[in-house]
Amino acid sequence: MIRAIICDFGGVLTTPLLRSFMAFQDQTGISGKSLGKAMLRILEREGVHPLYELEKGRISEADYLAKVAAQLEEELDHRPRMVSFSEIFFAALDPNEPMIDTMRHAKAAGYRMALLTNNVREWEPLWRAMLPVDEIFELVVDSAFVGMRKPEPEIYHLTLDRLRAHDEAELGDLEFGDCLFIDDFEVNCRAARELGVEAIQFESNEQAVPEIRGALGLTEPAKTGMPGS
Repeated sequence: MIRAIICDFGGVLTTPLLRSFMAFQDQTGISGKSLGKAMLRILEREGVHPLYELEKGRISEADYLAKVAAQLEEELDHRPRMVSFSEIFFAALDPNEPMIDTMRHAKAAGYRMALLTNNVREWEPLWRAMLPVDEIFELVVDSAFVGMRKPEPEIYHLTLDRLRAHDEAELGDLEFGDCLFIDDFEVNCRAARELGVEAIQFESNEQAVPEIRGALGLTEPAKTGMPGS
């Protein structure tokens, strides 16, 4: 029986992240392929993936952008300006209202709500300003502040432990099998399932919202207003 929901942020409660990466490509001329190759070269040289280090809060956004720009210089024959990355990224993101409404409905139905996000420390004010985070979620686990990221098992264990500690009277005996996890990446869903969590991979509102409502036994909210209004 599901008692708690653990939901992703980007690409689930927002419009697809691909839109942001495409906007960055359009405005800078730097393709996703070039970015990927630059990060791979850093991984090969340093033994750690720069994006993962950024999402774990081990390097700053400025350091990450400087590393990537230096690698891109080899390919582009000039060092690109990366300072507007976050502005471009968030300008192309919008709240995903159907999913936000579904999460709000789940909270009203009595489910305990946690947000689990791979994110960037410097971006917290930007993404929190997009959504009614604290209205819906009683717990937020942000990779950049806890030093671990999905799909590492440790961050799922941390989220469960924090849910238990948040309300020991009601959730002290909470187990992975009591949780529903929602994420847009299959690798993150697979990691959750391996721990015994029921997981739904978000692909579209048309697919995910009915699946989530079915898993939780939520009915469609009543319509208001007169017919045709």
